[in-house]
Amino acid sequence: MIDSRQAEEGTTIRRRRECDQCHYRFTTFERIEDIPLVVVKKDGTRESFSREKIYTGIIRSAQKRPVSAEVIDQAIARIEQTIRSDYDNEVPSEVIGNLVMDELADLDEITYVRFASVYRSFKDVDELEELLHQLTKSMRTKKKRLDKDASE
Repeated sequence: MIDSRQAEEGTTIRRRRECDQCHYRFTTFERIEDIPLVVVKKDGTRESFSREKIYTGIIRSAQKRPVSAEVIDQAIARIEQTIRSDYDNEVPSEVIGNLVMDELADLDEITYVRFASVYRSFKDVDELEELLHQLTKSMRTKKKRLDKDASE
């Protein structure tokens, strides 16, 4: 082992390793194994919580956007931490989707809209237009707050 340090707010150990035979260097991440988290879908079925499923959905939405894998990993870590602190062992899929959308709204507007269009399954352009209106209003409020903070 070459290097070992905490990552993701202390919930993961990142280790830099080297193969003894070929000297190839690679990184491993070790997480504390928690009680399995079950996702309750809208139709009542249950499945295991999957970080990979969230990651895949965000990556698809962030295609050709300036959103790094590291930033996505950090967002997913915050989502999982929120879920684990607020729910014992079952969480509705709606909660996860909304947490993902909240994170994406802060990361990148286009990624957010792409994710929302699939997640919410818009039936027509009016629903998408309403989402864009809400996003624009939210961004203006956020910008005003940042401008106010910067001027103080």
